[in-house]
Amino acid sequence: MHSWVPIALIAAFAIGAPSSPSTSAPTPEGEFDTKVRTLEEQVTDLKEKIFRTKARLMLLQETVLGGDLSSGARAVLLHRSEMGASFVLESVAYALDGAPIFTKSDLNGDLANKNEFEIFNGRIVPGQHQIAVKLGYRGHGFGVFSYLEGYRFNIQSSYTFKAEPTKVTQVKVVGYEKGGITSDLKDRPSVRYDVEVTKDTKPK
Repeated sequence: MHSWVPIALIAAFAIGAPSSPSTSAPTPEGEFDTKVRTLEEQVTDLKEKIFRTKARLMLLQETVLGGDLSSGARAVLLHRSEMGASFVLESVAYALDGAPIFTKSDLNGDLANKNEFEIFNGRIVPGQHQIAVKLGYRGHGFGVFSYLEGYRFNIQSSYTFKAEPTKVTQVKVVGYEKGGITSDLKDRPSVRYDVEVTKDTKPK
């Protein structure tokens, strides 16, 4: 009497049970390549964000400073010094609506020797605008006033003006000494704003 084995069972033994997929540990070289790719992706993403940020800032600056050419609104900003001989202008920094437009430090007296110079001349969007200014002075003295050489005076000021369509708004930022001879030196440096509005005759 012969015993029999199901054919399906014989086939299973002949073919062999399915093997589980091999799982080999990642090599150090593979881990390094993965980290490098991840870092490259992060750098690329950061570059794109920086590019987009710069583009937005440029658009904002063009909108504020470039203005709408069809409106004809224009601004002329001037710096003027009416300080006495006891103060020497060493540095100036101007911003219009938060955007830097002029920064300069004294080299060989090129700032101190100029009584007046232009800061900005261009079209802007009609409406309210703000000028921010920082002026740096050093004391200048001789004889009994030689102690002034060691003094530094920093002034920060801001002013809001309105630009009108078809008009030129000239703002002259004047550094001057306020008070009299009895005023303390540290209280003398000050800033005032002389404004003049005229019709814009310059072609667009």
